[in-house]
Amino acid sequence: MTSATTSRARGNALPFVRDPLTHVELTHIDKRVENWVRFGHEAQEQILDRRRRIFSFCPGSIFAFVRWVANDFGTIASRIDILRTVAPGEPCQTVPFVQPGGEILLRVAGWPKVEQVLRHIDAVEEAGIDACAVSPDHWRHVGNRLNAGEPSRPYTMARHRAWLRRREIRP
Repeated sequence: MTSATTSRARGNALPFVRDPLTHVELTHIDKRVENWVRFGHEAQEQILDRRRRIFSFCPGSIFAFVRWVANDFGTIASRIDILRTVAPGEPCQTVPFVQPGGEILLRVAGWPKVEQVLRHIDAVEEAGIDACAVSPDHWRHVGNRLNAGEPSRPYTMARHRAWLRRREIRP
């Protein structure tokens, strides 16, 4: 039985169509839980209540998702993921609070490393570059270098122009 047949069997008039958007659940509970998007161009925003909302991104979008959790004694966990959203049917990795998931370009945990990534993003934006337009390979480089305990190369306007030219030749 296909999805369309299953959908009709349940009484729906239209066949099941997979949602092409990637949905990210954001939460803010003062001094306890903070899930936020550091950069990204959302296609939609849905407010669920005072503490929760959902950002939705089109396929191929790149965004940074920060998660921080604390208890009475301080920070329990902090992490940042930079993800590229995928099209329906494209393989992806699962990430908490991200449906259906995405291609992980960078994943680091622990506040010192998260802070380094945030500073790196700030430097990219101070150079006049939209962090969403940075080469995916650069985000992989930053994550790999941080996880290896090594410094990463800065993302300069020259590197960005080279990436844009390379993308013109080979999309």
